[in-house]
Amino acid sequence: MKGIKIFTSLAAIVFALSISMHVMAQVPQMDASKLKAATDKMKVDTKASTVNWKAEKVTGEHVGTINIKSGELVNEGGSIKGGTIVMDMTSIVCTDIADPSTNAKLIGHLKSDDFFSVEKNNTATFEITNIKVISAKKVTITGNMSIKGITNEQSFEATTSLVGGKMNITGIMKIDRTKYKVVYGSGSVFDDLGDKMIYDEFTLDFKLATM
Repeated sequence: MKGIKIFTSLAAIVFALSISMHVMAQVPQMDASKLKAATDKMKVDTKASTVNWKAEKVTGEHVGTINIKSGELVNEGGSIKGGTIVMDMTSIVCTDIADPSTNAKLIGHLKSDDFFSVEKNNTATFEITNIKVISAKKVTITGNMSIKGITNEQSFEATTSLVGGKMNITGIMKIDRTKYKVVYGSGSVFDDLGDKMIYDEFTLDFKLATM
């Protein structure tokens, strides 16, 4: 009688194991290729994206735009994980000066060696190296900004979203131009500039959208 009970128990265990293995076999398994596909490099739509700049001086400010030459953002599970933005420095324009002659004079100066040496350095690049999540749609983006062949780490807070399969990022980056050897009119470098002083910090307002 005791032997029958043991046999019955063993049979029950074997039956349970066979059912469990059958159920596991029916569950779809995610392979490595599908996991890899969750990370996607998305091209930046250069026509739908904008970079607006603003620089201030003692007597006022100037604003304008810079075109994006190329770029890509790395999307992983609906969140930004990396990317690179290349800006066309030859495209820099000023939008607050109506007089054509005065406007052209300012742009010529900005493109000169006093500022961005555009003839020698026709692009500026920002390469994302780290993303710190603040909330569901807020992140701190850190990366390497290269201007005039000089690279420094920059960080800024950004808002991100993924709508219709397209990633959008907006945020304002503050840049100390003296770190890139753009020192013309800098009060931290030169004395007695008076009302000709230009503040060291300027901003780039990014509005990025992918294709």
